[in-house]
Amino acid sequence: MAAVVSAVVLTAAGAVAGTAVGAPARAAAPGRAMWLWNRADPATVITWATDHDVREIFTYVEPNVAASGDLTRLKDLKKRADRAGITLSALGGEPGWVFDIEGARAWQKSALGTKLFARSHVDVEPYALNAWSTDQPGTVAAFVALLDALQADDARPLEVDVPFWYDTIPLEGGTLADAVLARVDAVTVMSYRDTATGPNSIMDVGADMLLRGGAAGIPVRLAAETASLPDCPYCTFFEEGQQRLANTLDDVDVAAAGYPAFAGIAVHHYGSWSTLRDSP
Repeated sequence: MAAVVSAVVLTAAGAVAGTAVGAPARAAAPGRAMWLWNRADPATVITWATDHDVREIFTYVEPNVAASGDLTRLKDLKKRADRAGITLSALGGEPGWVFDIEGARAWQKSALGTKLFARSHVDVEPYALNAWSTDQPGTVAAFVALLDALQADDARPLEVDVPFWYDTIPLEGGTLADAVLARVDAVTVMSYRDTATGPNSIMDVGADMLLRGGAAGIPVRLAAETASLPDCPYCTFFEEGQQRLANTLDDVDVAAAGYPAFAGIAVHHYGSWSTLRDSP
């Protein structure tokens, strides 16, 4: 799952809050996406998603899904999602995949082999490994190799979750942010903040990747957190509630509309979003 590590107090270097100067406003904001990590009831999930303009669900798929006992529920979810016009992406990822490429490849083959999902959505966070501290260059190289392998194994799109600070990690004459964008079809930035614009906001920390994504021609989603994070209360809407979340995400839609790469906002995650209190 998206780690609290990704919400550390860093500001994206060179980030610019607000819209790009002189860019035309979009006629309509992209719909929402959300992570679904648990085995929630498909009917309840799709009703919630429809009511909240969710158009894509990153749906967790266990390793060897055929043997997991979860395939029947996933098929039901797919049928209901199709009727609602909602796309399902296969969600998976563990930090250990960085050094277990074959395990990651096996997961993707099993998940996409169900024919229930339009793409892979991978949440691998190499900075959660001890090796990130002891051998960061080697860990980064292994992570990049993992993305290469997953991209090569299947023609369907590959999307990856990234922290907003990958631009601070040098690699290949550029940054890790650039290396990731060169290897995937889309990214979702864990821009976990509880304000739309201004210092240390969703736009402030997300703008660097929006600019890089625009230059690379890669769609970039921003993201918001709803789970309780006692060590980083400004990283989540857990305290603010549903209405504040909705209002802030609408403000982000407006502020990000001038960035060609902007592909909407994802909310982490269904389990906490759907139980978020209605008001402060």
